[in-house]
Amino acid sequence: MSAADLQATRVALNQPPEFAPCDLWQADAVLREAVEREGGGGFAAQLAAYGRLAGGELHACGFDANRDRPRLRTHDRFGQRIDRVEFHPDYHRLMEAAIEAGVAALSWADPRPGAHVARAALSYLHHQADAGTSCPLTMTHAAVPVLRRAPGLAEWMGKVLARRYDPADAPLAGKRGATIGMGMTEKQGGSDVRANLTRATPLVADGEYLLTGHKWFFSAPMSDGFLVLAQAPGGLGCFLLPRWRPDGSRNAFRLMRLKDKLGDWSNASGEVEFDDAWAFRIGDEGRGVATIIEMVMLTRLDCMLGSAAEMRMALAQAIHHARHRAAFGKRLVEHALMRNVLADLALESEAATALALRVARAVDAAPRDTGEAAFARVATAVGKYWICRRAPACVNEAQECLGGNGYVEESILPRLYRQAPLNSIWEGSGNIQCLDVLRALSREPATGAALRAELESARGRDQAFDAAATALGDALAGGAVEEAGARLLVERLALALQAAVLLRAGSPVAEPFCRSRLQSGCGRALGTLPAGTEFDLPIERALPA
Repeated sequence: MSAADLQATRVALNQPPEFAPCDLWQADAVLREAVEREGGGGFAAQLAAYGRLAGGELHACGFDANRDRPRLRTHDRFGQRIDRVEFHPDYHRLMEAAIEAGVAALSWADPRPGAHVARAALSYLHHQADAGTSCPLTMTHAAVPVLRRAPGLAEWMGKVLARRYDPADAPLAGKRGATIGMGMTEKQGGSDVRANLTRATPLVADGEYLLTGHKWFFSAPMSDGFLVLAQAPGGLGCFLLPRWRPDGSRNAFRLMRLKDKLGDWSNASGEVEFDDAWAFRIGDEGRGVATIIEMVMLTRLDCMLGSAAEMRMALAQAIHHARHRAAFGKRLVEHALMRNVLADLALESEAATALALRVARAVDAAPRDTGEAAFARVATAVGKYWICRRAPACVNEAQECLGGNGYVEESILPRLYRQAPLNSIWEGSGNIQCLDVLRALSREPATGAALRAELESARGRDQAFDAAATALGDALAGGAVEEAGARLLVERLALALQAAVLLRAGSPVAEPFCRSRLQSGCGRALGTLPAGTEFDLPIERALPA
């Protein structure tokens, strides 16, 4: 081989250009339409600004924040216990940008109609830049309804709503803003939090306790305060446990280690021990689960949003690659089978985004509309089960579109693939969600009525949907569902709810979605759309050329 020939082999040919910077708002017609449709259009300017930031600077920050993982420092150089988690500077930049934009507080700090929809869209955009920081952002946002239950926590509310990021490990009084973590899970109980053993001993002052015990998963251990569950004399209670006591001394909890997780590398999760740690009770003793449940419901919505965002970023990466990479004499996107895969991924992504934003509208309207409140109650569990379950398959399919290039760390796909299983596990696995749907349907009749009303609202637009809606209506009216059949029922509900949103919206992908998901049955592989499906339209709709 001559020197010239050797030099020619060193030229990178047939490689796509960099995906980023990319305006994640302008490139996503599905998201823009959903925000407008569900009532968040008044926040479009804020969303547009964050879409540019998330697809540019923050997208770059996400790589370093995940490459340089958090480190635990239990002691300082003098041997003093500090229990501090250290992060790459780009982690702090991601948190700063998100908090200032309102990812953690917009719903509460600017409570105009549509605020929850806009906040959901902000979270969706941010998650595409970095998923790990979404964990403390989600918990800080979801903690607000719980904190509001205790008038004595007004200072905490003010710092959470300040939209100022302050990473200093310092008492609350001297901080510009605050973040909230959570600790419910213990070694012996997992999702069965009523098996918790952490003990809460009341002090003389009303509402003050000392907590002794452990937490097996302590989410976002660098936070300023934590909502935890512990056994008080009157039963399981919900408590705010701060990093620093009100008197300015360090609270008595010890971070034992950080979890070595499959993914979510930019974020820290830990194991912690309480040794007479000071905490303040929220709600009554014995009502801990009932007190924290509103936080749980809001985190379920964010699990839906996060999984939808992962699908969206993976899809965009796959389409971008296929448009620029050639194989066997033509671009990948020109091969019919590849178009089938990309179009099918686009259907899945649009349906996930549409349902998540529809649920966000229900959360927004819940204080004023009992029907929407009932729908939000049950649809968060339905959506969390199905959308979070679909994310790993969708990310893997997108990864395969890139071939070996999608399996190396310079690509974002390996990070998305590691991240994809998390939301289906966190805050209650799939079985927990399905059992909660059965519980809601049996104990809260308004939830079944809300689901039937949602399905009825889309009738007459598609024969496959009408048949599915009729069958589900019969199932919902037929009384109790056997536990063993819970997953199948929830899967059918999720697909029908997604179809209903798409049909009411007049989406051009509604008909192929109904034909492939409702008419052809469930559990199908991606890339198996029926013959005659228009592939190019959903691809172009997902990411304009």
